Amino acid sequence: MTTDLREAALEYHSCPLPGKIEVLSTKPTLTQRDLALCYTPGVAEPVKEIAADPATAYRYTSKGNLVGVITNGTAVLGLGNVGALASKPVMEGKGVLFKRFAGIDVFDIEIDCEDPHQFIETVIRIAPTFGAINLEDIKAPECFEIEKILKEKLSIPVFHDDQHGTAIVIAAGLLNALELQNKQLSDVTIVCAGAGSAGIAAMHLLTKLGAKRSNMLMVDRAGVIHSDRKDLNSYKQAFAVQTDKYTLLDALTGADVFIGVSGPGLMTPDMLQAMAEKPIVFALSNPTPEIMPEVAHQVRQDLVMATGRSDYPNQVNNALCFPYIFRGALDVRASCINEAMQLAAVHAIRDLVHDPVPESVLTAYSQKDPLVFGPDYLLPKLMDPRLKERVSTAVAQAAIHSGVSLASLGATVLSEKSYLGGCSDN
Repeated sequence: MTTDLREAALEYHSCPLPGKIEVLSTKPTLTQRDLALCYTPGVAEPVKEIAADPATAYRYTSKGNLVGVITNGTAVLGLGNVGALASKPVMEGKGVLFKRFAGIDVFDIEIDCEDPHQFIETVIRIAPTFGAINLEDIKAPECFEIEKILKEKLSIPVFHDDQHGTAIVIAAGLLNALELQNKQLSDVTIVCAGAGSAGIAAMHLLTKLGAKRSNMLMVDRAGVIHSDRKDLNSYKQAFAVQTDKYTLLDALTGADVFIGVSGPGLMTPDMLQAMAEKPIVFALSNPTPEIMPEVAHQVRQDLVMATGRSDYPNQVNNALCFPYIFRGALDVRASCINEAMQLAAVHAIRDLVHDPVPESVLTAYSQKDPLVFGPDYLLPKLMDPRLKERVSTAVAQAAIHSGVSLASLGATVLSEKSYLGGCSDN
């Protein structure tokens, strides 16, 4: 990061008020009667309604449009375990994105606790506040256990975005890249460098879409994850294969796809040169990819490439999906975010780039030429307003069809647009 950008970022976060979020009232508080309705004695009436029927909390409180963004700060960005307090700017930023792109309100919660079981207990105790929970920046493998148990214990959606959000956008972009390269997911060999939450979730999701586990090689700091290794946790063990390939170069020789969720500069030009014809490289380490695009394109002219950066084409960004997945889940009061909803998000994001791009998107990105599906346009732009309707609707419909939505049982659905629906003018 340049000195100018660092100073600008610090000023952005400190001025004119510290931080990036605030709480605003949605009701008038101008008169004595307003206050009597807002608090005592009027507030007792919705309290009694909710005590008698907990479902009415979705009518009388903000629960149905409120997400808890919760972390312990053990895996923040590429900075590692910086602790709960230092993670707060990221969690506030997540809240800004929820509000900006999907109209969802957020409380960011930073829990000073690295013990998974104590963390789980804390989240369970505060869960009644929220309509859904977004787990964020929790290190692997603890993040897998935390999400699994919370999904079992709670009746609201729980979603670890570092796992599933990343996986969904990778999958959408990869399906489009394979289409361009005239390859089939079921046939290609895939190498994933990085066996943490994002890598493991992405490989799981790709298998659900048709990739073959036998065609996958995962690589961690010790090399290829193979069946003879004795240092694997249960999550890595699921991807252990019998192979004579032990290094990243071994794995990439003849491979069709490289997915990097590891670290900067990990892929060398020789490794890229060793890949099969028409390779696909998703170098997603941020801010420095596993291989820089300008280097990669010099090595292979038949390449299709994506990164995690906004200053190169084809940014793989979780914000393409997480606001809209939660929007869809909240709109139909889903009890979870299941596989069907995740797959629906993949296809909705993937399909969007095949349609004409609105002029507003071109203007937002100072794009003079039309954006057309191709090597430099595999994924929608973050500012594309169509994402909200397309992805949210697809997710909501999948929730209903898979039976995890109260809407399928005839319950009243509260969405961003219907929050004041049915109210009198009094």
